[in-house]
Amino acid sequence: MDNLIQLTINDIPVAVPPGTTILEAARAVQVRIPTLCYHPDLLAWAACGICVVREARSPKLLRACCTEAAPGMQITTHDPEIVKIRQTVLELILSTHPNDCLQCPRNGNCELQKIAADFGIRDVPFESRVMPLPRDESTKSVVLNPEKCIKCGRCALVCQQMQGVWALEFLGRGERTRIAPAADVTLEESPCIKCGQCSAHCPVGAIYEYDEVPKVWDALKDPKKYCVAQIAPAVRVAIGEAFGKAPGTLLTGQTYAALRRLGFRAVFDTNFAADVTIIEEASEFVERFARHTGPLPLITSCCPAWTDYMEKRAPDFIDNFSSAKSPHEMLGVLAKTYYAEKLGIDPRDIVMVSVMPCTAKKYEITRSEEMSASGHQDIDVVLTTRELARMIKVAGIDFLNLPPGEADSILGTYSGAGTIFGATGGVMEAALRTAYNFVTGEDLRDVNLRQVRGMEGVREAEIDIRGTKVRIAVAHQMGNVEQVLEAIRADRKAGREPRYHFIEVMACRGGCIGGGGQPQGATDEVRKARTAGIYTDDERCAVRCSHRNPDLIKLYADFLGQPLGEKAHRLLHNHYHKKKAYAR
Repeated sequence: MDNLIQLTINDIPVAVPPGTTILEAARAVQVRIPTLCYHPDLLAWAACGICVVREARSPKLLRACCTEAAPGMQITTHDPEIVKIRQTVLELILSTHPNDCLQCPRNGNCELQKIAADFGIRDVPFESRVMPLPRDESTKSVVLNPEKCIKCGRCALVCQQMQGVWALEFLGRGERTRIAPAADVTLEESPCIKCGQCSAHCPVGAIYEYDEVPKVWDALKDPKKYCVAQIAPAVRVAIGEAFGKAPGTLLTGQTYAALRRLGFRAVFDTNFAADVTIIEEASEFVERFARHTGPLPLITSCCPAWTDYMEKRAPDFIDNFSSAKSPHEMLGVLAKTYYAEKLGIDPRDIVMVSVMPCTAKKYEITRSEEMSASGHQDIDVVLTTRELARMIKVAGIDFLNLPPGEADSILGTYSGAGTIFGATGGVMEAALRTAYNFVTGEDLRDVNLRQVRGMEGVREAEIDIRGTKVRIAVAHQMGNVEQVLEAIRADRKAGREPRYHFIEVMACRGGCIGGGGQPQGATDEVRKARTAGIYTDDERCAVRCSHRNPDLIKLYADFLGQPLGEKAHRLLHNHYHKKKAYAR
Protein backbone atom coordinates (compact mmCIF):
# COMPACT_ATOMS: atom_id res chain seq x y z
CA MET A 1 0.00 0.00 0.00
CA ASP A 2 1.27 3.45 -0.97
CA ASN A 3 0.46 5.11 2.35
CA LEU A 4 2.46 2.70 4.51
CA ILE A 5 5.33 4.09 6.57
CA GLN A 6 8.72 2.49 5.86
CA LEU A 7 11.23 2.17 8.70
CA THR A 8 13.69 -0.33 10.14
CA ILE A 9 13.66 -2.09 13.51
CA ASN A 10 17.09 -3.48 14.38
CA ASP A 11 17.95 -3.24 10.66
CA ILE A 12 14.82 -5.23 9.76
CA PRO A 13 12.64 -3.37 7.21
CA VAL A 14 9.01 -2.94 8.22
CA ALA A 15 6.04 -1.13 6.66
CA VAL A 16 3.19 -0.05 8.92
CA PRO A 17 0.06 2.10 8.62
CA PRO A 18 0.18 5.73 9.82
CA GLY A 19 -0.48 6.03 13.53
CA THR A 20 1.33 2.80 14.39
CA THR A 21 3.61 3.11 17.41
CA ILE A 22 7.20 1.93 17.47
CA LEU A 23 6.12 -0.74 19.96
CA GLU A 24 3.51 -2.09 17.53
CA ALA A 25 5.91 -1.87 14.58
CA ALA A 26 8.48 -3.89 16.50
CA ARG A 27 5.96 -6.58 17.31
CA ALA A 28 5.10 -6.82 13.59
CA VAL A 29 8.65 -8.14 12.98
CA GLN A 30 8.74 -10.34 16.09
CA VAL A 31 10.76 -7.96 18.26
CA ARG A 32 9.51 -7.77 21.83
CA ILE A 33 10.12 -4.52 23.68
CA PRO A 34 9.45 -4.89 27.45
CA THR A 35 6.62 -2.85 28.96
CA LEU A 36 4.91 -2.46 32.33
CA CYS A 37 2.56 0.52 32.13
CA TYR A 38 1.38 -0.27 28.58
CA HIS A 39 -1.87 -2.13 27.94
CA PRO A 40 -3.63 -2.33 24.54
CA ASP A 41 -6.96 -1.34 26.13
CA LEU A 42 -5.54 2.00 27.29
CA LEU A 43 -4.04 5.15 25.84
CA ALA A 44 -0.28 4.82 26.24
CA TRP A 45 1.20 7.40 28.58
CA ALA A 46 4.81 6.24 29.01
CA ALA A 47 4.85 6.10 32.81
CA CYS A 48 7.38 3.34 33.44
CA GLY A 49 10.15 4.11 30.93
CA ILE A 50 11.08 0.48 30.34
CA CYS A 51 10.20 0.59 26.64
CA VAL A 52 12.91 3.14 25.69
CA VAL A 53 14.51 2.68 22.26
CA ARG A 54 17.10 4.55 20.18
CA GLU A 55 16.47 6.33 16.88
CA ALA A 56 19.59 6.95 14.78
CA ARG A 57 18.76 10.61 14.12
CA SER A 58 17.58 11.54 17.62
CA PRO A 59 19.87 12.58 20.50
CA LYS A 60 17.39 11.28 23.08
CA LEU A 61 15.84 7.91 23.76
CA LEU A 62 12.21 7.47 22.70
CA ARG A 63 9.45 5.67 24.56
CA ALA A 64 8.20 3.06 22.12
CA CYS A 65 4.70 2.69 23.55
CA CYS A 66 3.59 6.24 22.72
CA THR A 67 5.90 7.34 19.90
CA GLU A 68 4.43 6.94 16.43
CA ALA A 69 6.55 5.44 13.69
CA ALA A 70 7.79 7.98 11.11
CA PRO A 71 9.21 7.47 7.62
CA GLY A 72 12.87 6.56 7.54
CA MET A 73 13.20 5.83 11.27
CA GLN A 74 16.12 3.57 12.15
CA ILE A 75 15.16 2.06 15.51
CA THR A 76 17.42 0.10 17.80
CA THR A 77 15.47 -1.70 20.50
CA HIS A 78 18.28 -3.49 22.32
CA ASP A 79 21.91 -2.53 22.91
CA PRO A 80 24.07 -2.60 26.08
CA GLU A 81 23.12 0.94 27.11
CA ILE A 82 19.37 0.41 26.58
CA VAL A 83 19.45 -2.88 28.46
CA LYS A 84 21.33 -1.23 31.36
CA ILE A 85 18.78 1.61 31.50
CA ARG A 86 15.90 -0.85 31.59
CA GLN A 87 17.61 -2.86 34.30
CA THR A 88 18.16 0.27 36.40
CA VAL A 89 14.49 1.26 36.00
CA LEU A 90 13.48 -2.22 37.15
CA GLU A 91 15.82 -2.04 40.13
CA LEU A 92 14.37 1.31 41.15
CA ILE A 93 10.83 -0.10 40.92
CA LEU A 94 11.85 -3.16 42.94
CA SER A 95 13.41 -0.95 45.63
CA THR A 96 9.94 0.43 46.40
CA HIS A 97 8.16 -2.92 46.07
CA PRO A 98 7.69 -5.52 48.86
CA ASN A 99 9.87 -8.60 48.50
CA ASP A 100 7.15 -11.08 49.43
CA CYS A 101 6.36 -12.79 46.16
CA LEU A 102 5.46 -16.12 47.79
CA GLN A 103 2.60 -14.48 49.70
CA CYS A 104 1.37 -12.43 46.75
CA PRO A 105 -1.85 -13.41 44.90
CA ARG A 106 -0.06 -12.75 41.60
CA ASN A 107 2.93 -14.98 42.35
CA GLY A 108 3.79 -16.80 39.14
CA ASN A 109 1.50 -14.54 37.12
CA CYS A 110 3.05 -11.14 37.75
CA GLU A 111 4.35 -8.93 34.95
CA LEU A 112 6.99 -7.30 37.17
CA GLN A 113 8.18 -10.70 38.41
CA LYS A 114 8.45 -11.98 34.84
CA ILE A 115 10.43 -9.01 33.56
CA ALA A 116 12.76 -9.12 36.59
CA ALA A 117 13.35 -12.82 35.89
CA ASP A 118 13.96 -12.11 32.19
CA PHE A 119 16.63 -9.56 33.15
CA GLY A 120 18.17 -11.95 35.66
CA ILE A 121 17.87 -9.51 38.54
CA ARG A 122 19.02 -11.20 41.75
CA ASP A 123 20.09 -8.20 43.84
CA VAL A 124 18.76 -4.65 44.05
CA PRO A 125 21.58 -2.09 44.60
CA PHE A 126 19.23 0.54 46.04
CA GLU A 127 18.00 0.85 49.62
CA SER A 128 14.49 -0.52 50.13
CA ARG A 129 11.95 2.30 50.41
CA VAL A 130 8.63 0.47 50.74
CA MET A 131 5.97 2.81 52.10
CA PRO A 132 3.89 1.25 54.92
CA LEU A 133 0.34 1.73 53.64
CA PRO A 134 -2.86 0.07 54.89
CA ARG A 135 -4.69 -2.50 52.78
CA ASP A 136 -8.25 -1.57 51.76
CA GLU A 137 -10.68 -4.51 51.89
CA SER A 138 -13.75 -2.37 52.52
CA THR A 139 -15.78 -3.44 49.45
CA LYS A 140 -15.40 -7.19 50.17
CA SER A 141 -15.16 -7.46 46.36
CA VAL A 142 -11.75 -6.09 45.41
CA VAL A 143 -8.73 -5.47 47.62
CA LEU A 144 -6.38 -2.50 47.19
CA ASN A 145 -2.88 -3.10 48.53
CA PRO A 146 -1.04 0.18 47.80
CA GLU A 147 2.28 -1.13 49.13
CA LYS A 148 2.57 -3.25 45.98
CA CYS A 149 1.64 -0.45 43.58
CA ILE A 150 4.33 0.27 40.97
CA LYS A 151 2.61 3.52 39.89
CA CYS A 152 2.06 2.32 36.34
CA GLY A 153 -1.34 4.07 36.43
CA ARG A 154 -3.24 1.32 34.63
CA CYS A 155 -5.92 1.03 37.31
CA ALA A 156 -6.59 4.78 37.35
CA LEU A 157 -6.73 4.92 33.55
CA VAL A 158 -9.14 1.98 33.46
CA CYS A 159 -11.36 3.48 36.15
CA GLN A 160 -11.38 6.91 34.55
CA GLN A 161 -11.08 6.32 30.78
CA MET A 162 -12.67 2.92 30.22
CA GLN A 163 -15.23 2.83 33.00
CA GLY A 164 -15.97 6.51 33.60
CA VAL A 165 -16.24 5.85 37.35
CA TRP A 166 -13.33 7.94 38.68
CA ALA A 167 -13.00 6.02 41.93
CA LEU A 168 -9.18 5.83 41.68
CA GLU A 169 -6.53 8.50 41.10
CA PHE A 170 -2.97 9.43 42.02
CA LEU A 171 -2.55 11.12 45.40
CA GLY A 172 0.63 12.70 46.77
CA ARG A 173 3.87 13.67 45.06
CA GLY A 174 7.29 12.21 44.33
CA GLU A 175 8.10 9.07 46.27
CA ARG A 176 4.90 9.53 48.26
CA THR A 177 2.72 9.24 45.16
CA ARG A 178 0.16 6.48 45.57
CA ILE A 179 -3.01 5.17 44.01
CA ALA A 180 -6.09 5.64 46.18
CA PRO A 181 -9.77 6.52 45.94
CA ALA A 182 -10.44 10.16 45.19
CA ALA A 183 -10.67 12.30 48.35
CA ASP A 184 -8.65 9.58 50.14
CA VAL A 185 -11.76 7.72 51.31
CA THR A 186 -12.07 3.93 51.35
CA LEU A 187 -13.12 2.10 48.20
CA GLU A 188 -16.50 1.35 49.77
CA GLU A 189 -17.05 5.06 50.42
CA SER A 190 -15.93 6.01 46.90
CA PRO A 191 -17.90 5.81 43.61
CA CYS A 192 -16.35 2.34 43.05
CA ILE A 193 -18.82 -0.07 41.38
CA LYS A 194 -16.73 -3.19 42.20
CA CYS A 195 -16.41 -4.14 38.52
CA GLY A 196 -12.84 -5.31 39.14
CA GLN A 197 -11.45 -3.94 35.87
CA CYS A 198 -8.71 -2.30 37.94
CA SER A 199 -7.65 -5.74 39.20
CA ALA A 200 -7.93 -7.25 35.71
CA HIS A 201 -5.49 -4.64 34.36
CA CYS A 202 -3.08 -4.34 37.30
CA PRO A 203 0.27 -5.89 36.29
CA VAL A 204 1.18 -6.83 39.88
CA GLY A 205 -0.62 -7.73 43.11
CA ALA A 206 -1.71 -4.22 44.07
CA ILE A 207 -5.40 -4.85 43.30
CA TYR A 208 -7.00 -8.27 43.33
CA GLU A 209 -10.23 -10.09 44.12
CA TYR A 210 -11.40 -10.44 47.73
CA ASP A 211 -10.41 -14.04 48.46
CA GLU A 212 -13.18 -16.24 49.86
CA VAL A 213 -11.62 -19.61 49.09
CA PRO A 214 -10.99 -20.41 52.80
CA LYS A 215 -14.69 -19.94 53.52
CA VAL A 216 -15.55 -22.49 50.82
CA TRP A 217 -12.99 -25.04 52.07
CA ASP A 218 -14.49 -24.74 55.56
CA ALA A 219 -18.00 -25.35 54.23
CA LEU A 220 -16.88 -28.37 52.18
CA LYS A 221 -15.28 -29.90 55.29
CA ASP A 222 -18.43 -29.45 57.39
CA PRO A 223 -20.47 -32.70 57.26
CA LYS A 224 -23.62 -30.81 58.28
CA LYS A 225 -23.49 -28.60 55.20
CA TYR A 226 -24.97 -29.51 51.82
CA CYS A 227 -22.63 -27.63 49.47
CA VAL A 228 -23.83 -26.88 45.95
CA ALA A 229 -22.22 -24.84 43.19
CA GLN A 230 -23.16 -23.09 39.98
CA ILE A 231 -21.00 -21.85 37.11
CA ALA A 232 -21.66 -18.75 35.01
CA PRO A 233 -21.64 -18.82 31.19
CA ALA A 234 -18.32 -16.98 30.86
CA VAL A 235 -16.43 -19.26 33.27
CA ARG A 236 -16.46 -22.24 30.89
CA VAL A 237 -14.61 -20.37 28.12
CA ALA A 238 -11.91 -18.79 30.32
CA ILE A 239 -10.98 -21.16 33.14
CA GLY A 240 -8.80 -23.20 30.78
CA GLU A 241 -6.41 -20.25 30.48
CA ALA A 242 -5.31 -20.89 34.07
CA PHE A 243 -4.20 -24.36 32.90
CA GLY A 244 -2.49 -23.36 29.67
CA LYS A 245 -5.40 -23.73 27.25
CA ALA A 246 -6.21 -21.16 24.58
CA PRO A 247 -8.86 -18.52 25.38
CA GLY A 248 -12.32 -19.64 24.34
CA THR A 249 -11.71 -23.34 24.95
CA LEU A 250 -15.00 -24.84 26.13
CA LEU A 251 -14.49 -26.78 29.36
CA THR A 252 -18.02 -27.02 30.72
CA GLY A 253 -17.97 -30.75 31.50
CA GLN A 254 -14.52 -30.61 33.07
CA THR A 255 -15.65 -27.75 35.33
CA TYR A 256 -18.68 -29.75 36.48
CA ALA A 257 -16.43 -32.74 37.17
CA ALA A 258 -13.85 -30.65 39.05
CA LEU A 259 -16.52 -29.18 41.31
CA ARG A 260 -17.72 -32.68 42.19
CA ARG A 261 -14.14 -33.76 42.90
CA LEU A 262 -13.83 -30.77 45.25
CA GLY A 263 -16.75 -32.16 47.24
CA PHE A 264 -19.86 -30.30 46.06
CA ARG A 265 -22.96 -32.41 46.49
CA ALA A 266 -24.71 -30.90 43.49
CA VAL A 267 -23.53 -28.85 40.52
CA PHE A 268 -25.90 -26.49 38.74
CA ASP A 269 -25.48 -24.22 35.75
CA THR A 270 -26.20 -20.50 35.88
CA ASN A 271 -27.28 -20.84 32.24
CA PHE A 272 -30.48 -22.51 33.45
CA ALA A 273 -31.28 -19.45 35.54
CA ALA A 274 -30.36 -17.23 32.59
CA ASP A 275 -33.22 -18.97 30.78
CA VAL A 276 -35.46 -18.12 33.75
CA THR A 277 -34.26 -14.52 33.61
CA ILE A 278 -35.22 -14.36 29.95
CA ILE A 279 -38.74 -15.60 30.64
CA GLU A 280 -39.21 -12.89 33.27
CA GLU A 281 -37.40 -10.13 31.39
CA ALA A 282 -38.96 -10.89 28.00
CA SER A 283 -42.38 -10.97 29.67
CA GLU A 284 -41.61 -7.61 31.25
CA PHE A 285 -40.55 -6.18 27.90
CA VAL A 286 -43.68 -7.42 26.12
CA GLU A 287 -45.83 -5.95 28.90
CA ARG A 288 -44.19 -2.56 28.48
CA PHE A 289 -43.80 -2.57 24.71
CA ALA A 290 -47.06 -4.16 23.59
CA ARG A 291 -49.35 -3.38 26.54
CA HIS A 292 -47.80 -0.07 27.65
CA THR A 293 -47.63 -1.03 31.34
CA GLY A 294 -44.40 0.80 32.09
CA PRO A 295 -41.87 3.29 30.73
CA LEU A 296 -39.58 2.55 27.81
CA PRO A 297 -36.82 1.82 27.18
CA LEU A 298 -36.54 -1.29 29.33
CA ILE A 299 -32.95 -1.66 30.54
CA THR A 300 -31.40 -5.01 31.48
CA SER A 301 -30.32 -5.54 35.10
CA CYS A 302 -28.08 -8.64 35.05
CA CYS A 303 -24.82 -6.75 35.71
CA PRO A 304 -24.38 -5.73 39.37
CA ALA A 305 -21.63 -3.21 38.60
CA TRP A 306 -24.00 -1.48 36.17
CA THR A 307 -26.90 -1.50 38.64
CA ASP A 308 -24.61 -0.01 41.29
CA TYR A 309 -23.53 2.68 38.82
CA MET A 310 -27.14 3.41 37.89
CA GLU A 311 -28.22 3.80 41.52
CA LYS A 312 -25.30 6.19 42.13
CA ARG A 313 -25.01 8.09 38.84
CA ALA A 314 -28.27 7.62 36.92
CA PRO A 315 -31.14 7.22 39.40
CA ASP A 316 -33.45 8.93 36.89
CA PHE A 317 -33.46 5.56 35.06
CA ILE A 318 -34.60 3.43 38.01
CA ASP A 319 -38.12 3.13 36.60
CA ASN A 320 -36.66 1.88 33.31
CA PHE A 321 -34.74 -0.93 34.94
CA SER A 322 -35.92 -4.49 34.61
CA SER A 323 -36.78 -5.73 38.09
CA ALA A 324 -35.56 -9.23 37.20
CA LYS A 325 -32.68 -10.42 39.37
CA SER A 326 -29.46 -11.57 37.78
CA PRO A 327 -29.33 -15.27 36.82
CA HIS A 328 -27.08 -16.48 39.64
CA GLU A 329 -29.33 -14.82 42.23
CA MET A 330 -32.35 -16.52 40.67
CA LEU A 331 -30.60 -19.87 40.82
CA GLY A 332 -29.65 -19.25 44.44
CA VAL A 333 -33.23 -18.70 45.53
CA LEU A 334 -34.46 -21.65 43.44
CA ALA A 335 -31.85 -23.93 45.01
CA LYS A 336 -33.04 -23.03 48.50
CA THR A 337 -36.73 -23.34 47.63
CA TYR A 338 -37.59 -25.48 44.59
CA TYR A 339 -34.56 -27.80 44.75
CA ALA A 340 -34.64 -28.08 48.55
CA GLU A 341 -38.35 -28.93 48.43
CA LYS A 342 -37.86 -31.56 45.71
CA LEU A 343 -35.04 -33.32 47.57
CA GLY A 344 -36.33 -32.77 51.10
CA ILE A 345 -33.28 -30.77 52.21
CA ASP A 346 -33.43 -28.14 54.92
CA PRO A 347 -32.45 -24.91 53.10
CA ARG A 348 -30.57 -23.80 56.21
CA ASP A 349 -28.05 -26.56 55.47
CA ILE A 350 -27.51 -25.60 51.84
CA VAL A 351 -24.38 -23.59 51.06
CA MET A 352 -24.69 -22.12 47.58
CA VAL A 353 -21.38 -21.15 45.94
CA SER A 354 -21.51 -19.15 42.70
CA VAL A 355 -18.48 -19.32 40.40
CA MET A 356 -18.58 -16.04 38.52
CA PRO A 357 -16.37 -14.07 36.10
CA CYS A 358 -17.16 -10.97 38.14
CA THR A 359 -15.96 -9.35 41.37
CA ALA A 360 -19.14 -7.24 41.66
CA LYS A 361 -21.13 -10.45 42.21
CA LYS A 362 -19.45 -10.63 45.63
CA TYR A 363 -21.16 -7.36 46.50
CA GLU A 364 -24.46 -8.26 44.86
CA ILE A 365 -25.30 -11.18 47.17
CA THR A 366 -25.88 -8.81 50.11
CA ARG A 367 -27.00 -5.68 48.23
CA SER A 368 -30.54 -5.78 49.71
CA GLU A 369 -32.95 -7.91 51.72
CA GLU A 370 -34.31 -9.23 48.42
CA MET A 371 -31.12 -11.26 48.07
CA SER A 372 -32.56 -13.45 50.85
CA ALA A 373 -35.91 -14.17 49.20
CA SER A 374 -35.70 -17.85 50.19
CA GLY A 375 -35.72 -16.88 53.87
CA HIS A 376 -31.94 -17.36 53.95
CA GLN A 377 -29.14 -15.61 52.10
CA ASP A 378 -29.70 -17.03 48.64
CA ILE A 379 -26.01 -17.07 47.60
CA ASP A 380 -23.57 -17.78 50.41
CA VAL A 381 -20.26 -17.25 48.63
CA VAL A 382 -19.08 -15.96 45.25
CA LEU A 383 -15.81 -17.24 43.82
CA THR A 384 -14.22 -15.73 40.75
CA THR A 385 -12.90 -17.86 37.91
CA ARG A 386 -9.40 -17.21 39.27
CA GLU A 387 -10.33 -18.45 42.76
CA LEU A 388 -11.86 -21.68 41.43
CA ALA A 389 -8.74 -22.32 39.33
CA ARG A 390 -6.61 -22.02 42.48
CA MET A 391 -8.85 -24.46 44.36
CA ILE A 392 -8.58 -27.01 41.56
CA LYS A 393 -4.78 -26.75 41.60
CA VAL A 394 -4.59 -27.02 45.40
CA ALA A 395 -6.76 -30.14 45.28
CA GLY A 396 -4.34 -31.81 42.86
CA ILE A 397 -7.01 -32.30 40.19
CA ASP A 398 -5.72 -32.99 36.67
CA PHE A 399 -8.29 -30.59 35.30
CA LEU A 400 -7.66 -30.83 31.57
CA ASN A 401 -7.77 -34.65 31.56
CA LEU A 402 -10.92 -35.01 33.64
CA PRO A 403 -13.73 -36.99 31.99
CA PRO A 404 -16.51 -34.44 31.37
CA GLY A 405 -19.27 -34.40 33.98
CA GLU A 406 -22.91 -33.36 33.83
CA ALA A 407 -24.90 -30.73 35.71
CA ASP A 408 -27.75 -31.73 38.00
CA SER A 409 -30.80 -31.75 35.81
CA ILE A 410 -33.54 -29.71 37.46
CA LEU A 411 -31.31 -26.62 37.76
CA GLY A 412 -28.71 -27.46 35.14
CA THR A 413 -30.32 -27.96 31.74
CA TYR A 414 -29.90 -24.89 29.58
CA SER A 415 -30.65 -23.53 26.13
CA GLY A 416 -28.27 -21.78 23.79
CA ALA A 417 -29.94 -18.52 24.77
CA GLY A 418 -28.84 -19.09 28.36
CA THR A 419 -25.17 -19.49 27.50
CA ILE A 420 -24.84 -16.37 25.33
CA PHE A 421 -25.51 -14.24 28.43
CA GLY A 422 -21.72 -14.35 28.84
CA ALA A 423 -21.01 -12.04 25.90
CA THR A 424 -22.02 -8.47 25.17
CA GLY A 425 -25.27 -8.50 23.21
CA GLY A 426 -26.12 -11.96 24.49
CA VAL A 427 -28.81 -10.91 26.95
CA MET A 428 -30.46 -8.81 24.26
CA GLU A 429 -30.32 -11.61 21.69
CA ALA A 430 -31.65 -14.19 24.13
CA ALA A 431 -34.49 -11.90 25.23
CA LEU A 432 -35.50 -11.09 21.65
CA ARG A 433 -35.56 -14.78 20.70
CA THR A 434 -38.22 -15.30 23.36
CA ALA A 435 -39.99 -11.92 23.07
CA TYR A 436 -40.60 -12.66 19.39
CA ASN A 437 -42.37 -15.87 20.39
CA PHE A 438 -44.38 -14.15 23.12
CA VAL A 439 -45.63 -11.53 20.65
CA THR A 440 -46.23 -13.72 17.58
CA GLY A 441 -46.73 -17.21 19.01
CA GLU A 442 -43.99 -18.45 16.68
CA ASP A 443 -40.24 -18.92 16.90
CA LEU A 444 -37.76 -17.00 14.81
CA ARG A 445 -36.69 -18.88 11.70
CA ASP A 446 -33.11 -17.79 12.33
CA VAL A 447 -32.32 -17.25 16.00
CA ASN A 448 -28.89 -15.79 15.22
CA LEU A 449 -29.42 -12.05 15.70
CA ARG A 450 -26.01 -10.94 14.49
CA GLN A 451 -27.02 -7.26 14.54
CA VAL A 452 -26.48 -7.21 18.31
CA ARG A 453 -23.10 -8.96 18.29
CA GLY A 454 -19.69 -7.32 18.10
CA MET A 455 -17.13 -5.31 20.06
CA GLU A 456 -18.28 -1.79 19.21
CA GLY A 457 -18.83 0.12 22.46
CA VAL A 458 -22.43 0.97 21.52
CA ARG A 459 -24.41 -0.93 18.91
CA GLU A 460 -27.83 0.05 17.63
CA ALA A 461 -30.24 -2.09 15.62
CA GLU A 462 -33.85 -2.37 14.60
CA ILE A 463 -35.53 -5.75 14.90
CA ASP A 464 -38.70 -6.52 12.96
CA ILE A 465 -41.39 -8.43 14.88
CA ARG A 466 -44.12 -9.08 12.33
CA GLY A 467 -43.97 -5.56 10.93
CA THR A 468 -43.43 -3.89 14.31
CA LYS A 469 -40.01 -2.30 14.67
CA VAL A 470 -38.17 -2.78 17.96
CA ARG A 471 -35.30 -0.33 18.36
CA ILE A 472 -32.53 -1.64 20.57
CA ALA A 473 -29.12 -0.59 21.85
CA VAL A 474 -26.31 -2.66 23.33
CA ALA A 475 -23.57 -0.95 25.37
CA HIS A 476 -20.58 -2.48 27.12
CA GLN A 477 -17.67 -0.94 29.05
CA MET A 478 -19.11 1.59 31.49
CA GLY A 479 -17.47 4.60 29.84
CA ASN A 480 -19.63 4.01 26.75
CA VAL A 481 -22.94 3.91 28.59
CA GLU A 482 -23.30 7.59 29.41
CA GLN A 483 -23.79 8.53 25.74
CA VAL A 484 -26.78 6.15 25.57
CA LEU A 485 -28.26 7.63 28.73
CA GLU A 486 -27.73 11.16 27.48
CA ALA A 487 -29.54 10.32 24.22
CA ILE A 488 -32.57 9.11 26.21
CA ARG A 489 -32.45 12.19 28.42
CA ALA A 490 -32.44 14.38 25.31
CA ASP A 491 -35.55 12.56 24.02
CA ARG A 492 -37.29 13.11 27.34
CA LYS A 493 -36.42 16.80 27.42
CA ALA A 494 -37.70 17.29 23.87
CA GLY A 495 -40.87 15.31 24.57
CA ARG A 496 -39.99 12.78 21.87
CA GLU A 497 -40.70 9.07 21.81
CA PRO A 498 -37.60 7.28 23.15
CA ARG A 499 -35.24 6.31 20.37
CA TYR A 500 -34.74 2.85 21.96
CA HIS A 501 -37.26 0.36 23.26
CA PHE A 502 -34.80 -2.07 24.85
CA ILE A 503 -31.22 -1.52 26.09
CA GLU A 504 -28.61 -4.00 27.29
CA VAL A 505 -25.73 -2.75 29.43
CA MET A 506 -22.65 -4.65 30.61
CA ALA A 507 -20.06 -2.85 32.74
CA CYS A 508 -17.05 -4.79 31.43
CA ARG A 509 -15.59 -4.68 27.95
CA GLY A 510 -16.90 -7.64 25.97
CA GLY A 511 -19.47 -8.42 28.66
CA CYS A 512 -18.95 -11.09 31.30
CA ILE A 513 -16.29 -12.84 29.23
CA GLY A 514 -14.11 -9.83 30.09
CA GLY A 515 -15.20 -9.66 33.73
CA GLY A 516 -12.97 -8.47 36.54
CA GLY A 517 -12.69 -11.98 38.01
CA GLN A 518 -11.52 -13.70 34.82
CA PRO A 519 -7.92 -14.85 34.22
CA GLN A 520 -5.62 -11.88 33.81
CA GLY A 521 -4.27 -10.78 30.46
CA ALA A 522 -7.51 -10.04 28.63
CA THR A 523 -7.19 -8.07 25.40
CA ASP A 524 -9.70 -7.71 22.58
CA GLU A 525 -8.15 -10.76 20.90
CA VAL A 526 -8.70 -12.79 24.07
CA ARG A 527 -12.23 -11.41 24.48
CA LYS A 528 -13.12 -12.30 20.90
CA ALA A 529 -11.84 -15.86 21.41
CA ARG A 530 -13.87 -16.26 24.59
CA THR A 531 -16.94 -14.86 22.81
CA ALA A 532 -16.46 -17.33 19.97
CA GLY A 533 -16.47 -20.15 22.54
CA ILE A 534 -19.74 -18.84 23.98
CA TYR A 535 -21.45 -18.86 20.57
CA THR A 536 -20.03 -22.32 19.82
CA ASP A 537 -21.77 -23.54 22.98
CA ASP A 538 -24.99 -21.87 21.79
CA GLU A 539 -24.80 -23.55 18.39
CA ARG A 540 -24.20 -26.97 19.95
CA CYS A 541 -27.38 -26.76 22.01
CA ALA A 542 -30.36 -28.74 20.72
CA VAL A 543 -32.64 -26.07 22.25
CA ARG A 544 -31.64 -22.48 21.52
CA CYS A 545 -34.55 -20.47 22.94
CA SER A 546 -35.18 -20.13 26.67
CA HIS A 547 -38.94 -20.76 26.43
CA ARG A 548 -38.20 -24.20 24.92
CA ASN A 549 -36.10 -25.42 27.86
CA PRO A 550 -38.07 -28.47 29.16
CA ASP A 551 -36.84 -28.16 32.77
CA LEU A 552 -37.78 -24.49 32.78
CA ILE A 553 -41.28 -25.31 31.53
CA LYS A 554 -41.60 -27.82 34.36
CA LEU A 555 -40.33 -25.26 36.90
CA TYR A 556 -43.12 -22.84 36.01
CA ALA A 557 -45.75 -25.59 35.85
CA ASP A 558 -44.80 -27.18 39.19
CA PHE A 559 -43.55 -24.27 41.25
CA LEU A 560 -43.48 -20.70 39.97
CA GLY A 561 -46.78 -20.44 38.15
CA GLN A 562 -47.07 -17.60 35.63
CA PRO A 563 -44.14 -15.40 34.59
CA LEU A 564 -44.39 -12.10 36.50
CA GLY A 565 -46.88 -13.78 38.83
CA GLU A 566 -46.95 -13.27 42.59
CA LYS A 567 -44.53 -16.07 43.43
CA ALA A 568 -42.18 -15.21 40.58
CA HIS A 569 -42.10 -11.58 41.70
CA ARG A 570 -41.45 -12.51 45.31
CA LEU A 571 -38.55 -14.83 44.49
CA LEU A 572 -37.08 -13.56 41.23
CA HIS A 573 -37.45 -9.78 41.24
CA ASN A 574 -36.07 -6.84 43.21
CA HIS A 575 -36.11 -3.05 43.47
CA TYR A 576 -33.56 -0.27 43.09
CA HIS A 577 -32.95 2.87 45.12
CA LYS A 578 -31.04 6.11 44.66
CA LYS A 579 -27.60 6.12 46.32
CA LYS A 580 -24.95 8.75 46.89
CA ALA A 581 -21.87 8.42 44.67
CA TYR A 582 -19.77 8.96 47.82
CA ALA A 583 -21.02 7.02 50.83
CA ARG A 584 -19.89 9.74 53.26
